Amino acid sequence: MESWVWWFVLAFGLLALELMTGTFYLLVIALALAAAGVADLFGASFTLQLFVAAVIGSGGALWLRRGRFGRLHSDRADPLQNMDVGQTVRVDQWSATRTARASYRGAQWDVELEPGAEPTAGEFVIQSISANRLVVAPKRG
Repeated sequence: MESWVWWFVLAFGLLALELMTGTFYLLVIALALAAAGVADLFGASFTLQLFVAAVIGSGGALWLRRGRFGRLHSDRADPLQNMDVGQTVRVDQWSATRTARASYRGAQWDVELEPGAEPTAGEFVIQSISANRLVVAPKRG
């Protein structure tokens, strides 16, 4: 079997895996492997084929990382990513570690007070969610 076929078989395998996982990075690597197969079709040496795959794969991964697919979103920067941000929760009592338990959306949640805020009873606004813990700040006005 021709060596370029193996590049395309590997690319197709990664493409199938990408379809199951939804990871755009695997799509980029699959395209890089296909590009190495095209380089092989044009008679490039194996070293050049590896170089083409490496350059396109790493360049595509960096492009994804810097683009909208790889941007790290914090809940505070984009509240549309988490609909709980900005909602109100009532906390009646805080522990010495600035944590509490509060009822929110019909369930008991761990609540953590944002640094610099005073641990007093009352209404708080959800600033972000860290793991399974609501990070809150005092409600203003």
